[in-house]
Amino acid sequence: MNAEQQRLAARKEEIRTAAHAARREQADKDILSRAITDAVMQLPVYQSAQCVMWYIDVRSEVRTRHALQPAIQSGKRIIVPFCVDGELELFHLESMQELSEGAYGILEPCVELRHEASKRVTATDLDLILVPGVGFDRRGGRVGHGKGYYDKLLRSVRRDTALVAIAFECQMFDAIPMQPHDIFMDMVVTEQQIYQRNT
Repeated sequence: MNAEQQRLAARKEEIRTAAHAARREQADKDILSRAITDAVMQLPVYQSAQCVMWYIDVRSEVRTRHALQPAIQSGKRIIVPFCVDGELELFHLESMQELSEGAYGILEPCVELRHEASKRVTATDLDLILVPGVGFDRRGGRVGHGKGYYDKLLRSVRRDTALVAIAFECQMFDAIPMQPHDIFMDMVVTEQQIYQRNT
């Protein structure tokens, strides 16, 4: 790692530390999360998408599980990810009963259903992905946890797949250091604003 890469890595770590602290201390997470997911579901790009990937919240992330049942009932094909050996696998969610608590109390698809043919989804099926993250900027820059799970997935989607990040406003920064391999979000939705890339 050269000096510039070391500087960028250090800056990303500073952002992660600040964003995690701000997110943990964020009051009214349930109320704000509902405002964020409501705003997402009103987006034209969401309404026109047929196959949408939601994430299932953990710890202090913007909460999404309250929105999963309405999303399923909307008639869209709803996909949720789960992690296997450092890779995100995709699961077609048709009922909240298909989820159970896994390691660390994380809600994830039931193990016995994961390999059913009707539940398997490929990244190229996705029309829109709701992307979690630790910190974001107004041009769609993103920093995650540093493990690269979402980066791998996002590199394998179609070019026209919409990437919509959701975050609390306290997770927004002036500038996220982005490297050539990093992927920009098309928009970031917070409880206060919708930030469109290139606007």
